[in-house]
Amino acid sequence: MDGSGHDRVYICEVVARDGFQNEARFVETADKIALIDALSKTGVAKIEATAFVSPKAVPNMRDAAQVMTQITRRPGLVYSALVPNLRGAMAALEAGADELNLVFSVSDSHNMANVRMTSADSLRAFEDIFALSRAHGTPAAVTLATSFGCPFEGRVDGERLLDFYGRCITMGASAMALADTTGMGNPAQVERLVGRALALHPHTPLGLHFHNTRGMGLANVLAAYRAGARCFDASLGGIGGCPFAPGATGNICTEDTVHMFEEMGIATGVDLPALMDLSRRLPGLIGHETPGQVAKAGRSGDLHPPPAQAASMAAQAR
Repeated sequence: MDGSGHDRVYICEVVARDGFQNEARFVETADKIALIDALSKTGVAKIEATAFVSPKAVPNMRDAAQVMTQITRRPGLVYSALVPNLRGAMAALEAGADELNLVFSVSDSHNMANVRMTSADSLRAFEDIFALSRAHGTPAAVTLATSFGCPFEGRVDGERLLDFYGRCITMGASAMALADTTGMGNPAQVERLVGRALALHPHTPLGLHFHNTRGMGLANVLAAYRAGARCFDASLGGIGGCPFAPGATGNICTEDTVHMFEEMGIATGVDLPALMDLSRRLPGLIGHETPGQVAKAGRSGDLHPPPAQAASMAAQAR
């Protein structure tokens, strides 16, 4: 508990991976490193620093090894990397990743479009990665993409989702995450599925990865929190999205998420003003505005002086 009667939440910042992967402009390696180093000082619990994927498929991740080896590590902060296969896992471990993030889609159609494998085939292919992670002493977490809906198949069956969830844990997943890859989830659905996952596997850490494609991102965060989840991925400025998912706009915005929790009296451990300052600099790196709101509007408690006429009238009324 954080002293206010609420459980603290933990934020995983994904801008350097999920945020940049969809950008048309290449974000220079030095700029990525500087941003990650600055984010390391804000109090986030984890940073997904990069992805060891094909540079042809995701050009903005072509400097993965340089980013992972050149960032300044902050004690106690986890620096993770997304890896799609054994080759990527080996490269991530060689570069010093603290955690491997394995991803596959619960929907066969989306998984086929993404990696040309069925969901079950992807999971089987992870066996070698889990073995490597155990031998190396580095945890391997699994993110289940399209957990709340597939753009090709529609609603994903909850029993299928929970079956894959349990199989991943049995195989050795150190933590699990449910991802709303194209923003198809709704709060009632999220609360129900998160509650069931936590009830079935209470000792396995669970994170949530929401997109704000249809404007329900923060509502889904709150629903997951009420169901017992305490770890959330978010992207600075709300940028990002899956390059292989039609209509997948940005992730939930980190500063908006932190602001919501802090306004509710739920601690995040994050320095919100520092986060907002970094968000305001982000358009200079990517060449366009970001969808986040709090960095533009300011915090709810940031008051402004009233117009002179209104102030005079208020004084007279007193």
